[in-house]
Amino acid sequence: MGLLKSFYTSPDGKEFIKSFIVPSDIIGSLVSARNGSGSSFSLICLEPSTLIRIPFSTIVTYSKIDTEIANAMIDMLLDFAMKKESREFEFLCLSAEQRFDLLKEKYPFILEKVTQNDIARYLGITPVALSRIRKRMRESCSLKQSSLANAHR
Repeated sequence: MGLLKSFYTSPDGKEFIKSFIVPSDIIGSLVSARNGSGSSFSLICLEPSTLIRIPFSTIVTYSKIDTEIANAMIDMLLDFAMKKESREFEFLCLSAEQRFDLLKEKYPFILEKVTQNDIARYLGITPVALSRIRKRMRESCSLKQSSLANAHR
């Protein structure tokens, strides 16, 4: 159990969802950690969650004296970079419908726990566009089922 939403808020109050954080995920602002500044994004718990906060300075200190911790930190940073690269690729190279398919494939449980508005914000589209995508997918699924039924007759 545990689900968080990380998001940016524009000066005019518009919300942009960066990611959904599920159990065992790690999140942090590297810019904030490195510069000692505030984070550019916010977090909100969407369901009861247990969080562990570890100051970045503590991680750096122990990484310098413990190879195992240093290697774990390298792995975590690589995972973080790969996740960011994947998200960037999705926005630059995939259609909204493909991004929705990917969300359904990777995190089907999120669709049951998150509002349609939040799903649309995560995909970078309007709720109306999401509704149209879902309708097209339902119609496509119905056509496939109908074709299969006719083929078996």
